[in-house]
Amino acid sequence: MGKTRSLRQATPGACAAFARFALCGGGVGLASSFAVAALASTIPWVLANALITVASTLLATELHARFTFGTGGSATWRQHAQSAGSAAAAYAVTCVAMLVLQQLVAAPGAVLEQVVYLSASALAGAARFAVLRLVVFARNRSRTTVIGRTARPVPVPAPVVHAAAPIGPNVLCRTA
Repeated sequence: MGKTRSLRQATPGACAAFARFALCGGGVGLASSFAVAALASTIPWVLANALITVASTLLATELHARFTFGTGGSATWRQHAQSAGSAAAAYAVTCVAMLVLQQLVAAPGAVLEQVVYLSASALAGAARFAVLRLVVFARNRSRTTVIGRTARPVPVPAPVVHAAAPIGPNVLCRTA
């Protein structure tokens, strides 16, 4: 009984998971934005973003496995691989946002670049949260919440068939 209770407490609800996601993912994302800016002074920005995205994705997936979604352990290779897919989409969103900025503003300052980058990252982060919660870490969440309960089949109501009045030319051609 004690073990069941501790496993259930480790599984956060949606609001708690989102708060943890924002704290862990946001912290990693904020640090990443500064790392990208620093690294981009020595290599092309797109390459800097790619390298930092890979490193930050590995770190964030570990943090999300351990803290955000309550698995209590390290992320599996499968979870890392699935998380990489959502990170690739986030990478594309940030790249497109920065390329659009470069097209719209001839020489954007560092503050404007940070605002655009962080805004794009926040948008991609919200989508990532949904993917991680509903796909990547969904199995672990469902396993821990059913421990100690007996699975019972849920009755599904039979479909109700209603007899309809026949539709004929008189019904379709009525005028008021």
